[in-house]
Amino acid sequence: MERPADHALTDYADRVLTWAEAVPPGRVLTYGDIAGLIGQGGPRQVGRVMATYGGAVPWWRVVRADGLPLPGQERRALEHYRAESTPLRDLVPGSPTRVDMRRARWQLDPDHLAGPADAPD
Repeated sequence: MERPADHALTDYADRVLTWAEAVPPGRVLTYGDIAGLIGQGGPRQVGRVMATYGGAVPWWRVVRADGLPLPGQERRALEHYRAESTPLRDLVPGSPTRVDMRRARWQLDPDHLAGPADAPD
């Protein structure tokens, strides 16, 4: 995927997108997880970056804390989840399919806490 030119991004947006790109296939992080890893902003700020620039990264791997797919993009997100074998669940028959956060959330090892290998200094 092609990301926007770095000169067009704020440092914060670049860090959000770098973390979104680092999430392995079949795993997810929440908006709040990324805000915590960056140590700045919160879920809404991460969501704003993803809404503005997220099409350039695997956006389906950054989810709400409840595991529901991005509103309006449910079908596309579910296609990606199924292709990547992301753990999914239905809470009740007929309810929306969501990411099984207990099994799909990316558990970072201590080496990752400094940031992805290609993270800017």
